[in-house]
Amino acid sequence: MGDKQTYDEEHNQPQRYEIRLKGHLDDRWADWFEDLTITLDDNGDTLLTGPVIDQAALHGLLKKVRDLGLPLLSISPVEPGPPATLGTGQADQSDVK
Repeated sequence: MGDKQTYDEEHNQPQRYEIRLKGHLDDRWADWFEDLTITLDDNGDTLLTGPVIDQAALHGLLKKVRDLGLPLLSISPVEPGPPATLGTGQADQSDVK
């Protein structure tokens, strides 16, 4: 069985994912999830959002989540949107007219 990539075939980019966890991560974990944006929701959940290059990288992220001990609530691929400014979760407004 072949390795399935999580690349967005149409745009030849890594697939973006949202990983939702029960509980809040504190700032010390930002380096561990370096390419992902960490959003703390008001309901107490943490949302990790960002590109994942392939299935092996996704499994690596899931191992990190397991090691944190926080319950995994969901994993969802997300449609590509406007580029985010690295680490802020904010869309880059320079191209918006």
